[in-house]
Amino acid sequence: MASLTLPPAPPNPRQDAIDLHKAFKGFGCDSTTVSNILSHRDSMQRGYIQQEYKTMYSEELSHRISSELSGNHKVWKIVEKSLLHDKSNYCTAILAEEKALSLWILDPAGRDATVLKEALSAESLDLKAATDIICSRTPSQLQIMKQTYYAKFGTYLEHDISQQASGDHQKILLAYVGIPRYEGPEVDPTIVTHDAKDLYKAGEKKLGTDEKTFIRIFTERSWAHMAAVASAYRHMYDRSLQKVVKNETSGNFEVALLTILRCAENPAKYFAKVLRKSMKGLGTDDKTLVRVVVTRTEIDMQYIKAEYYKKYKKPLADAIHSETSGGYRTFLLSLVGSH
Repeated sequence: MASLTLPPAPPNPRQDAIDLHKAFKGFGCDSTTVSNILSHRDSMQRGYIQQEYKTMYSEELSHRISSELSGNHKVWKIVEKSLLHDKSNYCTAILAEEKALSLWILDPAGRDATVLKEALSAESLDLKAATDIICSRTPSQLQIMKQTYYAKFGTYLEHDISQQASGDHQKILLAYVGIPRYEGPEVDPTIVTHDAKDLYKAGEKKLGTDEKTFIRIFTERSWAHMAAVASAYRHMYDRSLQKVVKNETSGNFEVALLTILRCAENPAKYFAKVLRKSMKGLGTDDKTLVRVVVTRTEIDMQYIKAEYYKKYKKPLADAIHSETSGGYRTFLLSLVGSH
């Protein structure tokens, strides 16, 4: 269930394009106007705006946003001449806002592909981010995203995974993006019991761990099936399958298995936990915060907010408000909503 709020009357995409163009003109960018327009348009409406913008101004809107809102010379000069006490935080907020808007303007598959390309690039390698994107998506989402990835970057996702990941982590990511899985709610109780037994034999019962069995079951089964396996495992062995994964595996391989399992059981709860971790402690992990908010706003953000409040006794909007500032804060809160 999405958290996005839209105008009561359908907006005119041509007028939106004109208003955005005006916001880009002159010294500096009127990021408030840009944010106000884009944060209240759904994926289809944003697509229409981009078509109109390219037709009218012979330029990609996404490119213009990046060039206008990134830490360009105009922004840095304003900051340098200002009397702000904490200029580094101010600049961080500007860059985070640019990142959020640049991702938001894309369609879901293009957004995931862009995040993955950055996460799998040697100069900005972030295997946890790549794992989060891959292992939290449905088979149909992954299929479209793989096609988009190749169309945008001229290379196969599998190639980049092979280049940057290694060992069992590489194997599970390649299997997860390559194996088509059933997406329906039906499960076969007999196979569920069999899988629970196989995981027990491959993990707790065995000296060492049979990683191949974990990879096979976790990558070949549907989310509904994996949730049933986790329930069966607890019933049969009086132990949480998540704890078994933590005890039997480590590193990014463990992260991949846990992401698959948690998303199978309750994706909203999983993302609430990721958001909490991004804002917990000293400093904020803006990349993760932006990635989750932007990619889940039109999917299940209302459920994530409910899970966040249930677990942490604090509204997600309040947490974001306390960890962000300026236009960056305004934009994220526009997507998340206050209730």
